[in-house]
Amino acid sequence: MINFEFYNPTKVIFGKGVEAEAGKVIQEMGGHKVLVHFGGDYLQESGTLDRIHQGLTEAGLEYVDLGGVVPNPRLGLVKEGIRLCKEERVDFLLPIGGGSAIDSAKGIGYGLANDFELEDLLLGKTATDKIAPIGCISTIAATGSETSNSMVITIEDGMLKRSYNHDCARPKFAIMNPELTYTLPAYQTSSGASDIMMHTMERYFTNTKDVDLIDRMAEGLLVSVREAALTAVKDPENYEARATLMWAGSLSHNGLTGTGRVSDFASHKIEHELGGMFDVAHGAGLCAVWGSWARYVYKTNPARFAQFAVRVFDAAQNFYDTEATALKGIEAWEDWCRSIGMPISLRELGVTPTDAQIEEMAEKCVATGGGHVGFFQTLYKEDIIKIFEMAR
Repeated sequence: MINFEFYNPTKVIFGKGVEAEAGKVIQEMGGHKVLVHFGGDYLQESGTLDRIHQGLTEAGLEYVDLGGVVPNPRLGLVKEGIRLCKEERVDFLLPIGGGSAIDSAKGIGYGLANDFELEDLLLGKTATDKIAPIGCISTIAATGSETSNSMVITIEDGMLKRSYNHDCARPKFAIMNPELTYTLPAYQTSSGASDIMMHTMERYFTNTKDVDLIDRMAEGLLVSVREAALTAVKDPENYEARATLMWAGSLSHNGLTGTGRVSDFASHKIEHELGGMFDVAHGAGLCAVWGSWARYVYKTNPARFAQFAVRVFDAAQNFYDTEATALKGIEAWEDWCRSIGMPISLRELGVTPTDAQIEEMAEKCVATGGGHVGFFQTLYKEDIIKIFEMAR
């Protein structure tokens, strides 16, 4: 186990009906005027937005709405949010939704607290530890952005999906009511569950030794999500399955399962280029490329993949052939993806990139890491091209 720091200051308010507490919590934290940030029409149709507005008003708070958030949130809307907040003198941000709304609000928060172009932040040309205060209400179990330090935004110029990570971006509070996820389409539920799995797997596939404590925690989380996703897809109003997915989403990406080890995140880098170019659902995109990444790199440390196979997917241990056990784990992951309606190839994802597009995505991918990505196995442009080709 290597040295680490773990910081998780977000106040979590979890359970049935807790969204009604948002106004009270913001008032206690010193907010006066709130930006309510969201996407789609489901919040209005379900009455959730009205309940939240009422709670803000009862707490003596003013608010202004900004809808329009889309999956793979756009920098253009972030800039519109910054302009609106300055004009309305907003001092607290309240995104409602999943990672897209929360990440968009984080972008707005950075823009309010700093004097630079957000492109420079996303492209690594500048850095900051300042952000406007954010609380959030989760309606999707997926990215874990409600307690994480990360933000991912798509820059429309070039459709570059880029991230910035800093602990200042961890929300002041996260309100999580699993009931708000009941109406999610099955595809979104599955895509979110896949993202949760991948956030833990990106940290699990490491070459750091003597990390069995965190391994066991990660494996327990993975097994729970594996089972809860199957239940939630078949029985959307199963509270316990929805609660497991929602809490697991935060635990998978708040940094806990990465403590004491070096994480990888190459698959996320690869998918970010796929999502930037083709605007696919993030979790589904991860499912489409992970098996190819795994088959490309597993020989670097087949014992780690074999452990994943046995402990997470109950594969039989072949004591004479570690690589055979490792491959069984990759196959079991793909079987699980299929069982919840997720793709395991680009074709199944509905994407057919040309050779030129694959080369462009590979070049952009490694550019984010100074010419290479990944820590489980260092991957260069030609490696990414091969992984994309395998994923076809």
